[in-house]
Amino acid sequence: MPEPTVGLAADYFQSYSVVGLLALVGVLFVAVAFGAGRLLRPVVPTPEKLLTYECGVDPVGEGWAHTQVRYYVYAFLYVVFAVDSIFLFPWATVFAAPGYGATTLVEMFIFLGFLAVGLLYAYKKGVLSWT
Repeated sequence: MPEPTVGLAADYFQSYSVVGLLALVGVLFVAVAFGAGRLLRPVVPTPEKLLTYECGVDPVGEGWAHTQVRYYVYAFLYVVFAVDSIFLFPWATVFAAPGYGATTLVEMFIFLGFLAVGLLYAYKKGVLSWT
């Protein structure tokens, strides 16, 4: 005699109903917070409030400003090396596991080789000079 699957399906959908209910409560919480903020805040537009605000400095001149690309390159290099350092921590834990030492060591040297080539390329292009 086959076992009834109605109970299993009910348990399955009950777990999804808890997730759905939690999502609904979260959406309602955010909606009520935004609605309360809109109803309770004072709306008194003044010319000072309608000005563009950036870092506490009054806007002067045109809206277009030239920025050197090298600052973006520094930021990009930082992000690359920060993400790469994140890969080094799991590698250090796997390296200590038995049977993975030589394989992970070779893979990490290949990985660090690619990073070194990228860093060397950036150095040759003069990107890393601050002046």
